[in-house]
Amino acid sequence: MMKPMPDPVGPGQQSVWTYPRPAIAEPSARHVRIAHCGIVIANTRAAVRTLETSHPPSWYLPPADIDQRVLRRSDRRSFCEWKGEAIYWHVDLGGTLLRDVAWSYPNPTPGFAILRDHLAFYAAPFDHCTIDGEQVRPQPGGFYGGWITTDLAGPFKGGPGSMGW
Repeated sequence: MMKPMPDPVGPGQQSVWTYPRPAIAEPSARHVRIAHCGIVIANTRAAVRTLETSHPPSWYLPPADIDQRVLRRSDRRSFCEWKGEAIYWHVDLGGTLLRDVAWSYPNPTPGFAILRDHLAFYAAPFDHCTIDGEQVRPQPGGFYGGWITTDLAGPFKGGPGSMGW
């Protein structure tokens, strides 16, 4: 399969095709907020974002800035060749249980130690996932957890035909 052509980069945008492979993790002071059914689940300016070629960033939030009362541990696990083994989390809002909507790396590989115990959330299940007040769009496909904002140019891995990118 051929690598797709990067979309044109507009003013104030960056192309996900300039992101590195293998992935990296870097601290960010941008304001990340997650809310659902009027309940604030997370609110931080101390996130860590992961960057990988063709992917919008995934945002990992420190446990101190997440409402721990809504988290329930899941039995699901997955493995990332760079970060290690992930565990998953449900969000329980009383009458609403959002299953496997977050993941974390309790024992990440040395290169991703900054992610230890931080949680990343899929954007699609929640009413509001924002970065600096902008509502994000979820990365296509449902497997990857990237958040798309207007300052990013794609195309983004995850949609139909992108498996071999």
